Amino acid sequence: MRTERTLTRLDRVFARLDREPERPAHIDVPKTSRHRIVLFAATLAFYVAIVWAVVITSWLVRLDWQVMFFRPYQQWAEIHAFVDYYVVLGQRGPTAVMVAAWLGWRSWRQHTLRPLLALGVSLLLLNITVGAAKLGMGRLGPHYATDIGSNEMWLGGDIFPSGHTANAVVTWGILAYLASTPRARRWLSALSAVTSLGVGLATVYLGTHWLSDVLLGWAAGLLILLALPWFEPLIARAETWIFDQRDRWRAGRQAVPAQLPPAPVEVPVRLKPCPAAAEDEAAAREAASAARSPRDPFQLAPSPHTARSERTPVTPVSIRRPPHQERLARGAAPAARPLTGG
Repeated sequence: MRTERTLTRLDRVFARLDREPERPAHIDVPKTSRHRIVLFAATLAFYVAIVWAVVITSWLVRLDWQVMFFRPYQQWAEIHAFVDYYVVLGQRGPTAVMVAAWLGWRSWRQHTLRPLLALGVSLLLLNITVGAAKLGMGRLGPHYATDIGSNEMWLGGDIFPSGHTANAVVTWGILAYLASTPRARRWLSALSAVTSLGVGLATVYLGTHWLSDVLLGWAAGLLILLALPWFEPLIARAETWIFDQRDRWRAGRQAVPAQLPPAPVEVPVRLKPCPAAAEDEAAAREAASAARSPRDPFQLAPSPHTARSERTPVTPVSIRRPPHQERLARGAAPAARPLTGG
């Protein structure tokens, strides 16, 4: 009997890391609901109220000066090193790279460009709105304040609203906006709100921003997140156009070039020899053959052949043997030796 293995939590985690075979049929896209419109209007009213309170130098400006004179970085000097690192969570470069890497993986996994396009649209809106407000109001920071108790507006500064706070709200809030489940969206929304407020308070602790700068930066970032559903049709059209361009580029690379028609084969034409040229060629060949000197055939001269037995032996010159008197010629009888008495 075959039994299926029960997947562990680690197996489910690795299964979620794999790429899906195709784009999910239903991707939860936030819509412009009545609740969102009411929240957008309330946040916009809070934004305008903060600006007006600073312009008229109200109690909020006096609170800014009191916090500045309190000098939190001297009161709690033991956490200064931690705050220096924590405030990086609101800087544009590091946070945008980290979030873009995560959303890029999600885009690859789900075969969609919506996460990256939503991040690009939100950062573009952040640069336009917050940048215009900074340059338009020109407020100076606590370190550059000149007149105690003044709002320091329109003096060439660029700290109102707080860019760190607004960037933290948008960068970490986009993760909650693009969450795939309502539970994940709630948890990520709370986490991004705490992180962005912490970044804003860190800038107040370091003395780089007024407290009102942080409040206005938080409202500016929240307005961008609430307005993103109005840009979803534009994001969808941009995604469709990019995929169409990709398909056309792939089709152009894979297209087989049209074959040219084969060239007609030329039939060789047999030329007739000219009679005068043929006669001249024959005469030249005869003159060349007559000019050659006849060569007698090579023959070997006949010579008498003697048998091996008739040849006279010849002693080589290099061998000189001493004469031997006792050696007789072949066929002669040996001479008798004299008898000697004993």
